[in-house]
Amino acid sequence: MNIIVVGCGRVGSQLANLFSQGENNVVVVDSNAEKFDNLGTNFEGSTLVGVGFDEDVLTEAGVAEADVLCAVTDQDNSNLMIAEVGRKLFEVPYVLTRLFNPDRTNAYLQLGLDFVCGTTLVAEEMYSKVMAARGKFVEALGNNDIMRFALDLSSIDGDSISVADLERDNEIRIVAFERKSDHFSSIPTRESILYEGDTVIACVRADLLEEFSVYIS
Repeated sequence: MNIIVVGCGRVGSQLANLFSQGENNVVVVDSNAEKFDNLGTNFEGSTLVGVGFDEDVLTEAGVAEADVLCAVTDQDNSNLMIAEVGRKLFEVPYVLTRLFNPDRTNAYLQLGLDFVCGTTLVAEEMYSKVMAARGKFVEALGNNDIMRFALDLSSIDGDSISVADLERDNEIRIVAFERKSDHFSSIPTRESILYEGDTVIACVRADLLEEFSVYIS
């Protein structure tokens, strides 16, 4: 993947190093060149000095080919601007931002932004989200994520699965689901059957998110 990380503080540098361990092309952007020292000697990507919401800077960072843009500066306003420029101007497929002020949660949800809010294990949580891909983050509750996604059953035999089996095999909790083809939505029981393409709201442990990603479309 081509990944741009804007912000090279503690979280940004850790996140960039996690990405650079795989076969990813990682570019880190920060307005302060001294921040790149946080990357250490094992970082295998590249760096660029500049303001992360500047169109020319993002263009130079390769945003036209970017699969992922992570906004992890220490300012909510900057992160919001970076995310909006990445989504609306450059149409980056997956944009993820860090949120410091939880009072802005509803505003971010209304904007359709995927975000991580909190101060602990932020880099690991953002990394899991990106590697899980496609999943729609709603809110973090301690070590759990509330996710909204279309159900992908291509990893199993058949086009349906019971709530009981999905919950038991993956240590998750299905909160609600919607079947658009039938204009039907429900809070499920363990006997409820889910089908390929159903919209599902689930509570997933953050450390199991990457493994569970096979069900996320």
